[in-house]
Amino acid sequence: MKPTVFIQTNDRQMVGALVSAYSLHRNSRHPDRFDVRIMRQEDHPFFRAREGQRFLRGREHRIWRNDDLQSFTPLRFMPPELMGYEGRALVIDPDVFAVGDVYELLSRDMAGKALMCCARPGHNGRPDYLASSVMLLDCARLTHWRCEAQFNEMFTFERDYLDWVYLALEPRETIGLLEPEWNHFDTLTERTKLLHNTKRRTQPWKTGLPVDFVARADRLSLSPRSWGKAARRRLLGRERYRPHPDPRQERFFFGLLRECVEKGIVTEERLRAEMQKNHLRHDALDLLDRTPALAAA
Repeated sequence: MKPTVFIQTNDRQMVGALVSAYSLHRNSRHPDRFDVRIMRQEDHPFFRAREGQRFLRGREHRIWRNDDLQSFTPLRFMPPELMGYEGRALVIDPDVFAVGDVYELLSRDMAGKALMCCARPGHNGRPDYLASSVMLLDCARLTHWRCEAQFNEMFTFERDYLDWVYLALEPRETIGLLEPEWNHFDTLTERTKLLHNTKRRTQPWKTGLPVDFVARADRLSLSPRSWGKAARRRLLGRERYRPHPDPRQERFFFGLLRECVEKGIVTEERLRAEMQKNHLRHDALDLLDRTPALAAA
C-alpha cells in the first residue's frame, strides 16, 4: 500500500483542498510513490446527524454547525481507518500547500512513534499545544482511532473537542515532533516545506469576502450582547477577509491555482461557481491573469 496524504475539507474550503492536492505532487521528486485523497466532510452522514446539537468544547457546551468554516476537523482522525490500520499516512488541512517535497516526510524514520506533528507552545493559551493540522501517522499504531464513534462521544459529553484536536488524549510518549517547516504557520522562507495559511481572516483566496466564521474572541465571550453584535457584523458584511500580510504567499497560491486551471484540474466554470457561493474572492480570475508563473518544480 502506498503512503497516502489525506486532505480534510468541506465545500467552503474545496478550492484550497484542490490546490493543496496539486501542490503535493507538483513539488515532489517522487510523485508516483504516494497517493493523495481528499476527505470531504459532506460525504459523511454522521456529521449531518448532529446538526444543531450540543457538544463539549473547552468544558463548555456549544452548538454543532455543519456550515462552519472548519467543520471538517474531526476528519483528522479518520485516515487510519481508511488505510485499514496499515501503512503510513499524512493528514493535512485544506489550507496547507507543499513548497518542498512531501515524500521526504512520508518516508522518514518515525522512531517508533505512533504520530508526529509540530509543537506550537503558547498557542491558544496552551503551553503544551500540539498542532494536529499536519500529522504523520503510523496507522498500525493507531487502531484506537475510531472517527465516527469518537465524534459522537462529544455529544454525550464524554469527549472534549479541544482535548481531541490538541492531542491531549494521546499518550505523550507516542508523539514525536516535526521540524516547524513541516507546518509553517503563515511563514514562507527558504526552509518552508509545507506552508499553512492558518489565519482564517487573511487566507489569500478569500480576500474581500464577508467573514463567514465566528471569531474566537466572540466565541469566548459570555455576553449574549457580544454574540449579537458579532452576528450583526457578519450579516451586514462589515467584517471582511483581509489581504495576506505577505504578498508572496498570495502569489504562491494563485500561481498554483493558475497551473491547476491550465492543466484542467480546476475549470473557470468551477471557479465562477465558487465565487458565486462566496467561497472564493470575486477577483480571482483577474488575479490569475496578473499572477506570474511559478518557477519550475
